Amino acid sequence: MEAGPAPGAGTAGAWAPLAARVFRALWIAQLVSNTGTWMQTVGAQWLLVGESAALVTLVQTAASLPVVLLALPSGVLADRYDRRKVLLVAQFSLLAVSAVLAVLVFRGAAAPAVLLGLTFLLGCGTALMGPAWQAIQPELVERQQLGQAAALGAVNMNLARAVGPALGGVVIAAAGAGWVFAFNALSYLGTAAVLLLWRRPAAPRPAAGGEGMLAAVQAGRRYVWHAPGVRRILLRTALFIPGGAALWALLPLVASRTLGLGSGGYGVLLGVVGLGAVCGAFVLPAARRLLGANGTLAAGATVFAAALAVLATTRLPWLAAVALLPAGVAWIGVLSTLNAAVQQRLPGWIRGRGLAVYLVVFQGGQALTAPVWGALADGLGLAVALLAGAALLVGCAVSVRRWPLHDMDGVDPALSDHWPDPPLVFEPGPADGPVLVTVVHRIAPGNRAAFTDRMRHVARARRRTGALSWGLYQDGADPERFVETYLVGSWAEHLAQHHGRLTAGDRRAEEEARGLLVEGTAPEVTHAFDVTAGPVSPAAADAGADVRSADRSRRSRPS
Repeated sequence: MEAGPAPGAGTAGAWAPLAARVFRALWIAQLVSNTGTWMQTVGAQWLLVGESAALVTLVQTAASLPVVLLALPSGVLADRYDRRKVLLVAQFSLLAVSAVLAVLVFRGAAAPAVLLGLTFLLGCGTALMGPAWQAIQPELVERQQLGQAAALGAVNMNLARAVGPALGGVVIAAAGAGWVFAFNALSYLGTAAVLLLWRRPAAPRPAAGGEGMLAAVQAGRRYVWHAPGVRRILLRTALFIPGGAALWALLPLVASRTLGLGSGGYGVLLGVVGLGAVCGAFVLPAARRLLGANGTLAAGATVFAAALAVLATTRLPWLAAVALLPAGVAWIGVLSTLNAAVQQRLPGWIRGRGLAVYLVVFQGGQALTAPVWGALADGLGLAVALLAGAALLVGCAVSVRRWPLHDMDGVDPALSDHWPDPPLVFEPGPADGPVLVTVVHRIAPGNRAAFTDRMRHVARARRRTGALSWGLYQDGADPERFVETYLVGSWAEHLAQHHGRLTAGDRRAEEEARGLLVEGTAPEVTHAFDVTAGPVSPAAADAGADVRSADRSRRSRPS
């Protein structure tokens, strides 16, 4: 089974990614798997619905908390190893845990603690799968289709939400809860089969392959911290999810306590949300054209807040269902907008870890706030908890004006190999360092302010790709001479900057800054090593006078 987009697919409509064979096969397999997941969610929550509200909401926490704890290490695995193999390990792990859970439910041995514990283990499998799953999307569809692919992913989840809960409620009522857990276990086989048949093209050597786990996690954290566009996406996610989580955490209680519904009725309510999300896939392209990404985020938060307010004040099941339909549209609008934005900004070498940070914020918001909503419902009442969630979402909508998503101007995550190999008189080892890189620019005095402004973008690129510190200095004795310095932790880290981490956007930022160089000059680059750490290599020690005369550095072409 070959991967890759269909020819000309980049100009097609909202469903165009399904023309790619592997994407389509995985999408269908995931629909079956997600349906099983939602059937199991209904089963787990319904087994606990007679307990306290806090215990019911802990199902969501148990499923989401592992992502908070494990997403970053999982992101490193997705960047270091074959993502297809990582996904296969996750699928078979999920199948095994689900099978154990099904057996225990059939035997009546799934006590609340056992149920929550195994749900936590399922969350661990989801955490392992999440970054790799997100990171392979650019391998399956064209870059301009990533927004559509993200929307289809949300459609998949919500179509499963439309079918799974209702089907789960019917199965529970007719045959017992054990069968929904059994179906979920079997549902992982489809995705595993597609992954086994996928002949993934040979990928470049993973960028994290030579890093230790801690160093790779640090590289992911460093990249996100110095990427303002990604940070803003995380902020918007963090502002939306706590209020949005109130719906998923409290809807079982609304169904049973306020509306007087059984498991089938609860499944229907979840199905209505999923149906709204599927409908949202049709209206989302037009909404984005009309409102833009930030307008879509504000409108989605407002609509979701209105749905929570209706649930807090009505006892009519039909009215609750009417409110939940546009809530599904809003949910897919917000999440697909955020997911597409982060996918489009991340280069391949850091994609798994960057998406892991996004999943930490997304799932962490749900995991940490779900028990808070349960405790608030127990202490002050269900209506108060729902209205508090609505208030948070209104605040989220209003804040879009103050903290909008950044535009995509100048963002191009395609890799660029525009730095030459640095010529040295000795060959350092990969672990040697730290390495001090110095770049001398000659800038006319009248261009000082413009050059300094443009170098801010260069500084972010240096830091994102490995620099531990960065500085720009003007020579007091020669005002045209500007000295840029940055420190990289090891020679391997700096070589990774040269080959594998720089993007077309980084190259553009450098070219814009160098457009202000004094005519006829070029940057002069040196690489210097810490002499207090001893000889960098045996060759360096043998070089003796040659190395000392070079001051352990060497001029090179512009890097």
